[in-house]
Amino acid sequence: MKIVAQVKLVPGSVHDADALAATLRACNRAATWVSDTAYARGLFRRNELQEAVYHDVKAAFDLAAQPAVRVIKKVVDAYTTLRANVRAGNLGPEGSRRRTRAVSKSISFREDAAQPYDDRILTWNLDARTVSIWTVAGRLKGVPFVCSPAALKLLASRKGESDLVMRDGMFFLIATIDVPEPEVFEPDGFLGVDLGIVNIATTSDGQVMSGRRVNRYRTRMLKLRRKLQAKRTKSAKRALKRNRRRESRYTTQRNHIIAKKIVHTAERTLRGVGLEDLSGIRQRATARKHQRSRLHSWAFAQLGAFVEYKARRAGVPVVYVDPRNTSRQCSECRHTYRTNRVSQARFACRSCGIVLHADHNGSRNIAHRADAAWQRGAVKRPSTA
Repeated sequence: MKIVAQVKLVPGSVHDADALAATLRACNRAATWVSDTAYARGLFRRNELQEAVYHDVKAAFDLAAQPAVRVIKKVVDAYTTLRANVRAGNLGPEGSRRRTRAVSKSISFREDAAQPYDDRILTWNLDARTVSIWTVAGRLKGVPFVCSPAALKLLASRKGESDLVMRDGMFFLIATIDVPEPEVFEPDGFLGVDLGIVNIATTSDGQVMSGRRVNRYRTRMLKLRRKLQAKRTKSAKRALKRNRRRESRYTTQRNHIIAKKIVHTAERTLRGVGLEDLSGIRQRATARKHQRSRLHSWAFAQLGAFVEYKARRAGVPVVYVDPRNTSRQCSECRHTYRTNRVSQARFACRSCGIVLHADHNGSRNIAHRADAAWQRGAVKRPSTA
């Protein structure tokens, strides 16, 4: 499986930082020009496009041979992704109009967009924690980088391209790592996980990961965002940009922590992980006006993706189940009724009388459904060889 490792570059001088920034500007201007040419001539295959624009790109934007090839490949990949997304779009009449608009003009690249590097123009020295990187001002040798010990360990098995990224005046390299994926083991039951807003995740073991801390943080950031938007100054816009990224980093960190706990518990107890298939939940769910911001900032998809990739690295099976009536069905007697869910936090079965935390009851139902799906072979099973 492929994962990414991020390192932060620490340029030794202002000249080095300016050279990296100028490289991104030149590469992305070249990519926009190549994109316009590709769209105008209908050249979306790599070999055809490279033959048509290669020499002009090198001469017009002062790029070396390999960076010019990477720029052309970036444009081809962007059109390939766009066309794939268009084909996978909505098939209705509105979707048809959206598809027409999506391909009605060429792709433009921001001047600070990421630029891919390969091993010919980027060399890693993991022992010294430095890189040698090509720029429009010449090759910069011995540029230090900093990263976590876990990322440094992953970089030892790095293969393929790395992307140069600039964020808030800082430079990062994002490397693709191909790590071996262990065989999925045969689970002894499933750990059900109920995802929510008040409680981010509740497991069938009764462990509750409260969302109070995250929701309070988001409420505070929402109030600050409204104040800054009312000012309409350049400094307020810069602060909005910083705060948006800060909030995103905070949510991502919390989701990583929760996903790690869930997968570690499942791995330690030799169980699989059962999750709700919540695709389209924002379109189906109705919320009052004061609840809409919480619903639409709910990062359940990111949490599910984190659980899935961490489970794959550990060989833990993951099963998605239909979430319908998991909050109304009794996990003991399977009686399903609307008023079983007394309140947000309380479940009381009208048939057998059991009283449980509502999210705990839902997670137990998810665990039962995941186990049943696994037993009837509705999901991919591990090989018995």
